[in-house]
Amino acid sequence: METATKQSISNGAGQFLPAYEDMVKSGMHFGRKKTIFHPNMKPYVYTLKDNIYILDLIKTTDSLIKAIDFLKKAIVEGKMILFVGLTKQSAETTRTAAEALSMPYVINRWLGGTLTNFKTIIGRVKYLEDLEKKQTDDGFEGFTKKEKILKEREIAALRLKFDGIRKLTRVPDIIFITSLKESQLPVREAKRAGVKVVGIVNTDSDPKQIDYPIVANDNSKKSVELILEAVRKGTSGYEGTNKYENTNDL
Repeated sequence: METATKQSISNGAGQFLPAYEDMVKSGMHFGRKKTIFHPNMKPYVYTLKDNIYILDLIKTTDSLIKAIDFLKKAIVEGKMILFVGLTKQSAETTRTAAEALSMPYVINRWLGGTLTNFKTIIGRVKYLEDLEKKQTDDGFEGFTKKEKILKEREIAALRLKFDGIRKLTRVPDIIFITSLKESQLPVREAKRAGVKVVGIVNTDSDPKQIDYPIVANDNSKKSVELILEAVRKGTSGYEGTNKYENTNDL
């Protein structure tokens, strides 16, 4: 086992890391087919079996520890992390992890401009909250029955898009992505906005594209769940030490 991994585990990291047996059962070690391999993933590969790359789980563990250490330090410093889970297998787990850490999240679909056109995005959130307030205060008094139904439908549609980013009161310091392959748009926006990127990278993607890659199977629901659970456990309890400012940076 690598020195960095040994040191981190001796410092308590082993308390939140998934067990090796669970990593194997989840298929965390399975990469992609040989035909779609990215050469920059070579250092993280253990072997090739039946034309499918097998990841070195020691390297996976090491990358997970480094990512969690970075996130924990960021939370202590009061930085904001936006969790992004755009795949079907990661959506609910992403929401759960983000809510546990009182952080914003985006699931299912990324809205273009979330980072690079922040004022417009936050304006839509404010519009949603204004509609909700009016609905609560007077139930859209003065509106016809049809108009009320349309407003209720509009609120439902806006919640689907913006519910997770109500806490996104400013451009985040970091985004956490559950799949690099499926998160190219948010990664590009993050680079333009100067936002650090942490996330899961499989053998079909370039780990050098992001700041803290976690090398693992991003196509297995259980694999993603184990990683997000480790992130949640490894960073929980630090979020209140220096809470990020809950004010709009407009």
